[in-house]
Amino acid sequence: MNNLDQLADNKLTEYVGKAPIGDTIGLVIANVDQQILDNLHLDKKYHSLGILGARTGAGPHIMAADTAVKATNTEVVDIELPRDTKGGGGHGSLIIFGGDDVSDVRQAVSIALEDVKRTFGDVYSTDAGHLEFQYTARASQAVHKAFGAPLGKAYGLVCGTPAAIGVVIADVAVKTAAVEVLSVASPAHGTSVSNEAMVHITGDSGAVRQAVISAREVGKVLLGNLSGTEPKNEFPSYI
Repeated sequence: MNNLDQLADNKLTEYVGKAPIGDTIGLVIANVDQQILDNLHLDKKYHSLGILGARTGAGPHIMAADTAVKATNTEVVDIELPRDTKGGGGHGSLIIFGGDDVSDVRQAVSIALEDVKRTFGDVYSTDAGHLEFQYTARASQAVHKAFGAPLGKAYGLVCGTPAAIGVVIADVAVKTAAVEVLSVASPAHGTSVSNEAMVHITGDSGAVRQAVISAREVGKVLLGNLSGTEPKNEFPSYI
C-alpha cells in the first residue's frame, strides 16, 4: 500500500484510488460546498459528487464511466475534455458523477477506475501518434452525453492521431459495414483543438464491431509506417 492509499484510509476521505494508466485519479466529495456547486455547470445539482480525472485517454474514461452508471444508482452530470499537453495529440478528461448517496458515487468511481484497464485495451501508441477504438453493444448515459450515442444501442469510436490517419480510418470504418455516422470530429470541429480525427457510429451491434475492427487493422499499418515501429497497446484488446 502506498502513502496516499494509507492516508485515504485515515484522513483523505476524498481519495478513492487511481488507475495504472493515463494519470487517472478517482475522487469523491460527500457534500460539496454550495458556492462551488452553484458555479459548476452540472446537469443536476447533486451534493454528493464522484470525480474521475485523467491527463490522457478521454475515450477510455468515458467508456469506463458508461460501465459505472450501468452498475450504480448514479448519473453522469458533466463531461469535459481538456486539451492536455501530456496527451500528445489527444485530450485529458474530467467526468463528474452525481448521486443522492455518497456511497453510490464512490462505488461508481471505483468501478470506472477498474474498468479503465479494459477500455485502454484498444489504444495503440507510438512516438508519432496514437489510435483509439471503442465499442459497446449497449450505450448508456456517459456515451450518450459525450458522443450522442442512442441509449441502449450499439456504439463504436474510431480515432487516429495525427488527424490525417484518423480521417482515413473513419472512412474505412464506414465503408466496411452498414453503420450510421453519428458525427465526425476533427481538430477544428468537435475536439479540444487536438491533432485527432474520429468518427462516432451506431447500428447493428455486429456491424459496428466489424467496422471498428477493420479500421483498427488499417490504422495500425498506417501509424506503424509513419513511426517505423509497431503500435502497441498496454492492456489486452477487448473488442
